[in-house]
Amino acid sequence: MSAVYEIEVQDVVYLRVDGLELFARIYRPLGVGPFEGVVEVHGGAWTANDRLTNKDIHMPLAASGVVVMAIDFRMPPFKGYPASVQDVNLAVRWLKSKADDFQIDKSRIGIIGTSSGGHQAMLCALRPTHVEYNQHILHGGYDAIVNFAVLCWPVLDPLARYRMVMSNGNERLFLAHKAFWPDEEAMADGNPQLIVERGEPIDFPPVLVIQGTNDDNLTPDMADRFASAYEVSNGRIQLKKFQGAPHAFIARDPNSEHAKEAIRAIVEFVKEVG
Repeated sequence: MSAVYEIEVQDVVYLRVDGLELFARIYRPLGVGPFEGVVEVHGGAWTANDRLTNKDIHMPLAASGVVVMAIDFRMPPFKGYPASVQDVNLAVRWLKSKADDFQIDKSRIGIIGTSSGGHQAMLCALRPTHVEYNQHILHGGYDAIVNFAVLCWPVLDPLARYRMVMSNGNERLFLAHKAFWPDEEAMADGNPQLIVERGEPIDFPPVLVIQGTNDDNLTPDMADRFASAYEVSNGRIQLKKFQGAPHAFIARDPNSEHAKEAIRAIVEFVKEVG
């Protein structure tokens, strides 16, 4: 039977930039490591929410013996793309720099993201050394390479999603795209689907995608298209679908059977590949 750990929770400043202090909430298992470590990137259409959004994912992960770093990052209207991706890149490096303090195995550090956070997490996983994303200085020579990625209902093709919300009249998501992205050219550049299809020299960590089949925030084929492209490029990816589940179904009802099953799948994946 897997151990269940008590958890210590603390908020720390992981980055000072543009006159801001960006906080991370650290969930630390109380026990003897080494542990896996993950940086968690919240969703909110790139424009909303904070490091507390996905506590229903953070807590069970930490209780299983994973150090979770849930981060705030720059968002519109203050900053758009690629500022948040730069912050996520720095967070991975920061967590590596604290690995000894947090009893983390440096070879078992990954990233997890939900919705637009899944988009940003996958961008960082694919392009850990991208010059545009490595703008924050952190001494010590740490890189942003991750050993795995977990993506929950992720926006893996923001350009396709933009065109979808334009056609169906979803004003909230349309305005979020306009706030975050400079233009469609940027949506094509910072686009995990197209990055893989273009054959860029990128990293291919093992990936788990959690996706509901009743998700009206994404094109119906988005997760399948990405999984297919990733596999064609010899990447290792698991796509776990939840019949009838909507967008953000863990946060909507963390006590549902779908949510419980998804949490188990995330924990098992992190323990297997981490």
